[in-house]
Amino acid sequence: MADEQLNGHGRRPSGDEQLSFPTSIGTSDATSIRLLGRDLAGEMMGQVGFGELAFWLVAGHRPSPGQVRVFEAVLVALADHGFTPTAIAARLTYLSAPESLQGAIAAGLLGGGSRFLGVTEDCGRFLAEILAGVDTYPDDDTGWDAVALTAVRDARAAKRLLPGLGHPVHKQTDPRTPVLIRIAADEGLRGPHLRLFEAIGRVHPQVLGRTLPLNGAGVCGAALADLGLPVDLLRGFALLARTAGLLGHLAEERRAPLGMDIYRAVDRNARYVPPDAS
Repeated sequence: MADEQLNGHGRRPSGDEQLSFPTSIGTSDATSIRLLGRDLAGEMMGQVGFGELAFWLVAGHRPSPGQVRVFEAVLVALADHGFTPTAIAARLTYLSAPESLQGAIAAGLLGGGSRFLGVTEDCGRFLAEILAGVDTYPDDDTGWDAVALTAVRDARAAKRLLPGLGHPVHKQTDPRTPVLIRIAADEGLRGPHLRLFEAIGRVHPQVLGRTLPLNGAGVCGAALADLGLPVDLLRGFALLARTAGLLGHLAEERRAPLGMDIYRAVDRNARYVPPDAS
């Protein structure tokens, strides 16, 4: 009995009962591959872009050209941001295990959290939570400012960080933010999440007492949410984009290695501090 197939209730299928694992993503047989209900080789390869396919796989419907343009602008915006901890982790892992490219990429992706990359999802989720409590969306900036002001005050009272505000490098303006907003507006996709995010950018100085830029990762989260993509999957799109950036870093690491220099800089400047004897 050990090698007999069991059904979902722990019983061996009987009669015409068969195991079933339904999926609408893809399947294959000896002569063909089906993806999203299409023939992969005959209907998709060379006809569907990778960004379009990634959107389609998650949303369950083929995106419009405007949606593809905004979505791919997000992917480009998030692909790389220099020597961030994720890129350094990937390079050092590749230094340690050059035979494991997948390990180096995975090391970089595992660093996508609340400070780097995860802001995309955090911001989208924060905006969605606010909008869930809005019965009717405002018609103008004045109305959105009122919604945003209440949200910022509530977050401040709860001692909650406002995701998407501030950036460790871009202290005045994140150059990605106005471009992505413009692209979304051009395509008629500047929806409630972006409108609310922009309003937060306008009103937060009244509450925080200082002005912080709307960062690119945050605006990407707002834009993705306006595309109707699930907010609890938005970090996945940031990781998808950053995979390309990490692969670029690893290709450069092969051409012009820096990992050993980074390791030696830390190792040679390490300072031993005796543990507290108490």
